[in-house]
Amino acid sequence: MKIIIAGDFVPQNRVLHYIEKEEYDKVFGQVKTLLAQVDYSIVNLECPLVRSNNVEPALKSGPNLKCLSSHMIDAIKWANFDAVTFANNHFRDYGDDGVSATIDACAECGLSTVGGGNNIDEASRILYVTSHNEKLAIINACEEEFSVATDKWGGSNPLNPIHLFYDIREARKNANFCIVIVHGGVEMYQLPTPQMQERYRFLIDAGACAVVNHHQHCFSGYEVYNSNPIFYGLGNFCFDRQESSLLWQRGYMVELNLKSDGVEFNLLPYKQGTKEYPGVDFCQGQELIACKEEISKLNQIISNSESLAKAYRSLLENIRERRLWDLEPFYNRYLRFLQRHHLLPRMIKGLALTDYYDRMSCYAHRETLCDILKDEIYGKTR
Repeated sequence: MKIIIAGDFVPQNRVLHYIEKEEYDKVFGQVKTLLAQVDYSIVNLECPLVRSNNVEPALKSGPNLKCLSSHMIDAIKWANFDAVTFANNHFRDYGDDGVSATIDACAECGLSTVGGGNNIDEASRILYVTSHNEKLAIINACEEEFSVATDKWGGSNPLNPIHLFYDIREARKNANFCIVIVHGGVEMYQLPTPQMQERYRFLIDAGACAVVNHHQHCFSGYEVYNSNPIFYGLGNFCFDRQESSLLWQRGYMVELNLKSDGVEFNLLPYKQGTKEYPGVDFCQGQELIACKEEISKLNQIISNSESLAKAYRSLLENIRERRLWDLEPFYNRYLRFLQRHHLLPRMIKGLALTDYYDRMSCYAHRETLCDILKDEIYGKTR
């Protein structure tokens, strides 16, 4: 069974212009031809369909993404995708209205869905696919932010290694293969964190035949762990943005050939959202060689725990001040300007830092604190 998995799709700017005009070939022309040659294909839909400008955005930090055009779903189907993943940090950006509208539109268009639902039970359901007398189970989950479902409202399936262990075990009873697609990692960082690598390796040990990750808006490398591949970041699939960097523009789809004696795979690098062409354009010639060389360098770091830890320490140094300032009780663009120019001291330091660390590092403290904060944000009816 051959399947292709793609990363984040957000129809905006020039891409949205072509989709609204139903000129899908100007965005997915090359993709459509490729996907017609495989048995099954999946893409991550990184924003909800919103049918009216009157729908209120969900309360959260970070941007609220949406698409007002139902042609977004038609474009996915036109490109020959068979399913979409919903477990990401933007699926619930417009609350239950956006969640239900997106689910209904996919159903009307004949697209299968996984990783999202109108409640947690629906969101955590396993998707089963049968082809060539073989059965594939697809599990989709995301790191918990503002998008996750509960028994009270819809959203995404949260990444819980314990729950995933039992889901994988159930999937292996009912299917020949099980793939776990995860949405997580540090944005604009091309490597997994050490704990991320540990979690994804655990999913392989639990019985998954492959783990595929997206979310970081840049591609990462991969490793073969206990004979099964883990892909740590596909990059954006189609996410047009003004003045985007080369890191933002490049990504790859992964083709998996699921066989009884193991998993074969192939990477399909591309560029998207460039000044010349807003759609997905597969790399060729020197661009393809350069992309594969960069992936190879990332793989070398991933395969060496010391190198991966060193890269992670470098990341921490780069984001340290920004993360510490995020803890400050008073913060706005003026204070951010003063902080950036080292004209303002931090208020939280010393014993206050130890208190923050204790509440975030201890499982019991973190769990209770997060639930209290959720009650404050959403009320006690969640």
